[in-house]
Amino acid sequence: MSDSAGRLAYGDLQLDRTGQAEAFDVIGDRYDEAFPHKEGQLAATEWLVDSLDAGSRALDLGCGTGLPTAHRLAGSGMDVVGVDLSAGMIELARAHVPDGTFHQADVADLRPGGALDLGRFDAVVAFFVLLMLPRAEIPLALRTVHDLLTPGGLLALSMVEADVDDFEIPFLGRHIRVSGYLREDLRQVVESAGFEVVDESSYTYAPASTDVQPEEHIFLRCRRLG
Repeated sequence: MSDSAGRLAYGDLQLDRTGQAEAFDVIGDRYDEAFPHKEGQLAATEWLVDSLDAGSRALDLGCGTGLPTAHRLAGSGMDVVGVDLSAGMIELARAHVPDGTFHQADVADLRPGGALDLGRFDAVVAFFVLLMLPRAEIPLALRTVHDLLTPGGLLALSMVEADVDDFEIPFLGRHIRVSGYLREDLRQVVESAGFEVVDESSYTYAPASTDVQPEEHIFLRCRRLG
């Protein structure tokens, strides 16, 4: 049912993850081979490293193989927790980042009262994970992230700029469903969830050896308000 502010809540949605995790289970470490250039991701991660002290808690939401983000954060001395829906990706992340803690879970599991209570974090990273959700759920996921962060906590997120909602695309020999926004719409959704956007950058990216067309990647560096 809707929350006290009359906004859509998880109880209003019929969550459908059919095929999403299974695609990444099959893709495995071919993901890093197909996407070797991660300049935007690395730059946003360095922003967190430069902004936070060693020992800070960081959540890598949609951690994938753990490379490069969780690996870099853990190497800087942060207490890193990773979450991914794909069991195969979690297995790879545990191998790549032995100092991290990784859970196979859904973003919906992290909401207040959800199946997995991870406590609070000084930073959350959400690189290309929100695009795996239908648009109706993305504001809920962002509010979940807001709840997971300490006051003033940092969020680094990225999305592909595209005006699509739960749209099926071919991806490394499988099919996945993705959503996206035009950049001004993305900023509005993020700000409406209680974040200040402190920086924005974008990169035109053509994946290596995949059937995905060149795309625009938007990176937002944000701070929790309230």
